[in-house]
Amino acid sequence: MDPLKRVENELKKCVKCGACRAHCPAFAALQREPAVARGKVALAQHLLKGDITLDDQTYTAMSKCLLCGSCVEKCPNDVPTDEIVMIAREALAQQRGLTTFHQAVGRVIRNRRLMSFGALAAAILGPLFFRKVPATSGLRLRFPLPFIGTKRHIPQLARTPFLARHPEVIPGEPGKPRIVYFVGCMTNFVYTEVGEAALALFRHLGCTVIIPKDQQCCGLPAMSGGDLATVRELAEKNLAALEKYDADYVMTACATCGGALHKFYPALIGKKHPELAERIGAIAAKTVDAAQLLQQLGFRPGGTAAGDELTITYHDPCHLRTRNITRQPRELLTAAPGVALTEMEGADKCCGLGGTFNVYHYETSLKINEAKSAAIERTGAAAVVTGCPGCMMQLSDGLKQRGARTRVMHTLEVLARSLR
Repeated sequence: MDPLKRVENELKKCVKCGACRAHCPAFAALQREPAVARGKVALAQHLLKGDITLDDQTYTAMSKCLLCGSCVEKCPNDVPTDEIVMIAREALAQQRGLTTFHQAVGRVIRNRRLMSFGALAAAILGPLFFRKVPATSGLRLRFPLPFIGTKRHIPQLARTPFLARHPEVIPGEPGKPRIVYFVGCMTNFVYTEVGEAALALFRHLGCTVIIPKDQQCCGLPAMSGGDLATVRELAEKNLAALEKYDADYVMTACATCGGALHKFYPALIGKKHPELAERIGAIAAKTVDAAQLLQQLGFRPGGTAAGDELTITYHDPCHLRTRNITRQPRELLTAAPGVALTEMEGADKCCGLGGTFNVYHYETSLKINEAKSAAIERTGAAAVVTGCPGCMMQLSDGLKQRGARTRVMHTLEVLARSLR
């Protein structure tokens, strides 16, 4: 069956009013109708009818979406355009086959050992492939690689992944919550300090923290390319890993991973595979963001300021904003000793990452990021804080492209300072 049949009724909800144009970051950068939700819905309707040619232009138009959900939030008819786009990409992938890039992505993220080996090799061989840029403390490739080029500022990979640093079960105090920590690839291989901060904070609260060794990538990189077969395989493995322990919560400190478990697994995998729907729903119901859970468990940043006052501004990750997790991190951050929060203009606007959007449309991604970077700089803050490691990488790249020295930190890193 054509995957688009699953959203045929949702497609009919769009009345082509164009309200989405005012909120779509891709449209703001490109100013072309196929880039906006209304244009993509129209393309999906014609694909379903079979009255347009499946050419490169159609494929490219469907790829120009960051899946940020801004159009969904502002749509008067509640059209789930992000789901429609991903299902349209699934239909395109079935008809055309996966791109070379997404074939490679699928192979890597399905194999945790291969991913770990590749990350270790990159960490060890980094000096051969990368050069430091002292002015901005970033890394740049010495020569271009496919889909990466040489312009990007790339964070260093950890030699020891977070999952390899700790036992699977870290006991807490009797009667305190049991938390399964879904770590995510960026925290595991790049921003391990985020994982350490999460562990410190929840151990401080006396929680038992469970870090399943057999957890996998959430699958969003494959999902954004239409490879839902890979997403289903990963979802089944993650369900088995997360269900293994009797826990009160499944906690994520990555907005993207949280969005996958809480929203996209039920919407895309549960609906397509009803035999998994109940299990997916049970995990989705337990999934909480780390900042959300800290506040729920009564965490109060205490102690004294660690050194000089830290001036920060906050960026809302799209996959937290669309789950209404905007107030909790701000309240925790403003309560932290020695921290002064200044709001930036457009804090809720997408930073331009968008998963594989950043790969296929890097220059557009940077163009979207320019407004965000400029807004950050105007606050005069020493650091920009966010709740998504993917956003951290994108914000860091954008700021360093401008020569800014603004630090990029995770919410949990700032909160963990109060424990020292």
